[in-house]
Amino acid sequence: MNPEQILALYDEQERKNSEHPCYCREVADGVVRSVSKFPQRSNYVIYSQLTEKTADAAIQAQIDYFAANGSRRFEWKLYAHDTPADLGQRLSAHGLVAAEEEALLVMDLHNCPDLFLQPVTADVRRVHTRAEFEQIAQIQAGVWGGDYGWMAGWLEENLSQQPDFWSIYVAYVNNEPACAAWVSFPQGSQFAGLWAGSTLEKFREMGLYTAVVATRAQEAIQRGYRFLMVDASDMSRPILEKRGFQFMTHTTPYTWKNPSFEE
Repeated sequence: MNPEQILALYDEQERKNSEHPCYCREVADGVVRSVSKFPQRSNYVIYSQLTEKTADAAIQAQIDYFAANGSRRFEWKLYAHDTPADLGQRLSAHGLVAAEEEALLVMDLHNCPDLFLQPVTADVRRVHTRAEFEQIAQIQAGVWGGDYGWMAGWLEENLSQQPDFWSIYVAYVNNEPACAAWVSFPQGSQFAGLWAGSTLEKFREMGLYTAVVATRAQEAIQRGYRFLMVDASDMSRPILEKRGFQFMTHTTPYTWKNPSFEE
């Protein structure tokens, strides 16, 4: 499949018709939104089909909807090929704040590089316990800075609510947690999603990032998925593109925060 075909399939399966165990899918005002079943979590607009005439009303309708529902925030995930072309500027004009741009990368597992098919020799373990999730939070904080105290509970809740949807991994060096990553397996989709993939600085250039990608790629193949997808940062994009991932498009999350909950 060529990139245009893959992106069209991605839009169809991961955006227009996406189903997530912890979210309710709703279609209204020209958008598809994922509304969290847990009030403390963010909500998402994951797809839109808008024009210059309909865009502003649709954006305001989402703000009004989430405000009326008492939502703390929602994220509008903008893709570079979404319409109208100035949708990002319109979101900003309505008070949504843009985060850093990322790149949507996809690997066709029918053409998976041999690098990811070899037996994984690093100490990569699938993890399930709160103590292990605490290790992941420490890795994330060590890599990115900031407070990740919420992450252990978030991972624990995700896995308990949707055990078949997530697989969570930690790579260890001499029993010390060094790299963490997880993978999602949505129903009704051919795309398995790669998330995190963070390695502490002192353990870099040891092949751990490749090992956790290989572990997840092999599981995706075993489960019958056709593609791996990832929202790649500037740090990980060149690594992944050298290893068989293809660039599809740019993505930018825009976030609205409910002023009723602002301190």
